[in-house]
Amino acid sequence: MGAETGIGLRETTRTRVTIADVSDALGLTKSTVSRALNGYPDISESTRARVRAMAERMGYRPLSHAQAIKTGRARSLGLVIQMADHDAHRPFLAEFLAGISRGASAEGWTLTVATSTSEADTLEVMQNLTADRKADGFILPRTEVRDARVAMLRDRHIPFVLFGRTADAEGCAWYDILGEEAMARAVDRLHGQGHRRIGFVNGGRRYFYSLKRREGFEGAMTRLGLTPAGVVEDAVTAEAGAEATRTLLARKDPPTALVFAVEAAAIGAYRAAAERGLTIGRDLSVISYDGLSEGAKTDPPLTTFEVDFDTAGARLSHLLIRRIRGEAPEDLRETVPARLREGASDGPPPLAIQR
Repeated sequence: MGAETGIGLRETTRTRVTIADVSDALGLTKSTVSRALNGYPDISESTRARVRAMAERMGYRPLSHAQAIKTGRARSLGLVIQMADHDAHRPFLAEFLAGISRGASAEGWTLTVATSTSEADTLEVMQNLTADRKADGFILPRTEVRDARVAMLRDRHIPFVLFGRTADAEGCAWYDILGEEAMARAVDRLHGQGHRRIGFVNGGRRYFYSLKRREGFEGAMTRLGLTPAGVVEDAVTAEAGAEATRTLLARKDPPTALVFAVEAAAIGAYRAAAERGLTIGRDLSVISYDGLSEGAKTDPPLTTFEVDFDTAGARLSHLLIRRIRGEAPEDLRETVPARLREGASDGPPPLAIQR
């Protein structure tokens, strides 16, 4: 069964500012201030912003148990991390959690983090957190093409927001990075450098991001009149990335450049290239996606499309709070482009095969 921890707001020891103090300072009724702070749609956005600003200036913080009794909400966002996932322990998780917590705290909410050991355990943990009133809704990272978490939460009318997208978008709010656009930009960059034999190493096929990133890669290749120099699926670790690179380099006409959907797999390409006496960036170009710190430490540093995980966490918390307050999921969908971080892992193909 999963473990959980609460990440909340720090309380001061001074006399608490009450909702009456805020209403007196603004010349509004306590009811108006209360409804503004709780995001009721009958209060204008300008009034809500004015009330929130005054509450923040005065140091007003609602008593969580009183809020729970009044609204039926714990004012807590839930996140369940499945520890068996390939990236459950990655360094970006700290940035992601910090962003979610920051976004929640800005609205007087907290974050409850739990862990699970399997998909079935994840579903049980989410149901228990909801039943115990420890979470009002959930952020779902690493979404799958057919996601059991989405099906369960949707059936039970429990609010959620995806960090990603999924095949069945009905009732789904999300914040996502346009990985398909990044893959297309990677192909365009390599084509501009002179590459014509470009291979693709994708992530796990169960994940929706893999479907979109392959679409982006293949769409760009078709637009440029190119045929992929091999495609390998399901590479999410350095070991799998090394094996995928070996497979592609063993082709009769091996690629001169590789696009990786997952950065951990791209790191494995360095070992496979070295086994053949190839130098990354000179004999074989590589562009990846994720922007992890490990990629910046490779020799040469990886050219990659990076994700701002802190900002993603903050936006997800904001969208989930709005969803919990009753906004339609179709109005809570945001996508942003990844940012190119130029390294030295890509460049023109070797002179001997340029054409």
